[in-house]
Amino acid sequence: METVCAIELKNITKRFGSVVANDGINLSLNRGEILSLLGENGSGKTTLMNMLSGIYYPDEGEICVGGEKVTISSPKDAFRYGIGMIHQHYKLVDVFTAAENIVLGLDDEEKLDMNQTNAKVRAICEKYGFDIDPTKKIYDMSVSQKQTVEIIKVLYRGADILILDEPTAVLTPQETDKLFAVLRNMRADGKAIVIITHKLHEVMALSDKVAVLRKGKYIGTVNTAETNPQALTDMMVGHTVTLNIDRPTYEKPVPRLSLSGVSCFDAEGVKRLDDVSFTAMGGEILGIAGVAGSGQRELLECIAGLHPVSSGSIMYTPDEAAPSDLVGKSPMQIRKSGVAMAFVPEDRLGMGLVGSMGMTGNMMLRSWRKGKSIFVNRKDPNKLANQIWHDLEVVTPSTEFPVRRMSGGNVQKVLVGREIASAPSVLMTAYAVRGLDINTSYTIYNLLTEQKMQGVAVVYVGEDLDVLLELCDRILVLCGGKVSGIVDARTTTKEEVGLLMTRVGGKEAE
Repeated sequence: METVCAIELKNITKRFGSVVANDGINLSLNRGEILSLLGENGSGKTTLMNMLSGIYYPDEGEICVGGEKVTISSPKDAFRYGIGMIHQHYKLVDVFTAAENIVLGLDDEEKLDMNQTNAKVRAICEKYGFDIDPTKKIYDMSVSQKQTVEIIKVLYRGADILILDEPTAVLTPQETDKLFAVLRNMRADGKAIVIITHKLHEVMALSDKVAVLRKGKYIGTVNTAETNPQALTDMMVGHTVTLNIDRPTYEKPVPRLSLSGVSCFDAEGVKRLDDVSFTAMGGEILGIAGVAGSGQRELLECIAGLHPVSSGSIMYTPDEAAPSDLVGKSPMQIRKSGVAMAFVPEDRLGMGLVGSMGMTGNMMLRSWRKGKSIFVNRKDPNKLANQIWHDLEVVTPSTEFPVRRMSGGNVQKVLVGREIASAPSVLMTAYAVRGLDINTSYTIYNLLTEQKMQGVAVVYVGEDLDVLLELCDRILVLCGGKVSGIVDARTTTKEEVGLLMTRVGGKEAE
């Protein structure tokens, strides 16, 4: 079959002040091909794709679409050349239906006919295997359905070249399999697809070719069938990285956090947690698995005092002291009562950090009360910011650079580093490595294991079952707000956890 070049990038360079995000990148993609774009956080992957989708304009170099040189200075230009990008954070209007979001912004001169639009959306769904109701409101949809709407939106506009930024970050294994089936159908239809991802097993399962960037430079493109995860990691990092998670055993684990019959409701009165009971031990990593929206976020927020508990108790047991109930206490009251708790939330910039502040300012959020009189102590936060900057290799011009302008992975490094540095006795993390490259992910895993070996009770909410099985000591599985099972991570299987996530076999679970 004749190969037709869809996109060719020639010597593409992009600078932000003194930082060179992309340095003379040369890259090509053919029609009917899936290309995975790999690289560490801050290596310039999203910046490069943002130039293809019209969000940024290159300082140097040229872009060719279908063999012809083009100028892409806006997303509208990108759509004119058949390029559509599905971003990591969805851009949808919650109160609109799927179909209304899909046609939003189209300057159609004819009168909008929603029946015709719904029919066209259904035709796209049938062609590629999507499962979506065009009349359903966005606020009623799961995360994977919202992503489906974003993909249909670019297909509706006639895109032949699709760019997906971290498409499986918030999907369950079952939803990921569905998405991959759809992408393979698109490839068979002659679409050219670029996927930005950090999950190497997905790269190996889906892509035809893999392109690697390192520190803004193009390292090379390899055929997926001719490489392996270890070789790709070495290309990304520039040196050999060990892809093994160490799981030592803490000799004397002690009960640190005990939940008994905890239930809670959301603002609409929907029950999010239903009679949840378990004990998190100091000296273990307790993994929390479950389909997205099973109550993972509400569970951590209830423990942290951020979400009201309708019934049940959350007992914290300090060393050589009487247990205390955390229910009904605010985060500040929990802290004042002597509970050393750290929380890495799912929403990095919305809840974890202040986007307009730099690293130092965000470190001060933890220590501003230590200042004398009206003055705030900046010395310690600045020292901590510099330590995290160097130890976790945060890609940023300075510790005063606003965190909202950093890449997602670097924002996560700042947040995790700050919380671990607070010396907690209970450390809760929600998707701690989401969006992180493989090298940094293993750094975070090692940091969590270090905390465990210091007697900290680590509660780890994760989406990658392979990591949960390799990192954790026990895994608690949530399904629809209920505990469907607690299993030993050393002896269980991926299939058993997957079945518990959909409550099949829940009765047999201990």
